[in-house]
Amino acid sequence: MQQPFDHMRNSKIAKMLGDYSNLFFAMLSGISLEPVLTDFRIIFERDPAACHWLEVLFCYPGLHALCLHRIAHWLHRRGVAFIPRFISHLGRFLTGIEIHPGAEIGKGVFIDHGMGVVIGETAIVGDYTLIYQDVTLGGTGKESGKRHPTLGKNVVVGAGAKVLGNIQIGDRVRIGAGSIVLRNVPDYCTVVGIPGRIISSKQGEQVSPLEHGKLPDLETEVFRCLQERIEQLEQKLQILTSQTKELVTKER
Repeated sequence: MQQPFDHMRNSKIAKMLGDYSNLFFAMLSGISLEPVLTDFRIIFERDPAACHWLEVLFCYPGLHALCLHRIAHWLHRRGVAFIPRFISHLGRFLTGIEIHPGAEIGKGVFIDHGMGVVIGETAIVGDYTLIYQDVTLGGTGKESGKRHPTLGKNVVVGAGAKVLGNIQIGDRVRIGAGSIVLRNVPDYCTVVGIPGRIISSKQGEQVSPLEHGKLPDLETEVFRCLQERIEQLEQKLQILTSQTKELVTKER
């Protein structure tokens, strides 16, 4: 009497295994390796500490997080439930980098160190973007739809920076460490401060992504301008004082 039930149970298990195997082979055939290879190669260009391919392959959490995300994102776009979020959670546990499966990550993206990086569900990160540790690409409320930032190509986001809301960050923008960006930023701009403000805009200038520490010091420039203005006023005051003395002397 138990044989028909055993047969039905075995057929269900075989069908389930068959579905998972089909999904696995579909993943292998559907996921392009080009972004992963580009992510791997870009590390040697942007990290002076990258000496050997084995170190990069096994010791760079940013690369591991991106590889796991590309699998989770592929599954997420095909409507697979639970597994994409579980892969994202596993990546967060292993690397300290949290990337929602819905986020769109371009090729050649380098997450350096990466601990504390958070990338939201509707965020878009352009090709060859450089992201340092403790960066947040997040939302500003519970609104639905597109609620996270869009980063252009070759963007540099300094350590601890926060880019919040559905805003557009242009190509080759540099965001200083610790800045909080809440508004759109055009191409080729440098943004620093809380809230972030544009302090430099040089169209077409080619700046090395690794030179994110060479940012203009806006406060120092303002103080320098004030000091020069005070010196000019002092000189004019001295001239006026000397002229007044001469007039008083002539009248006497």
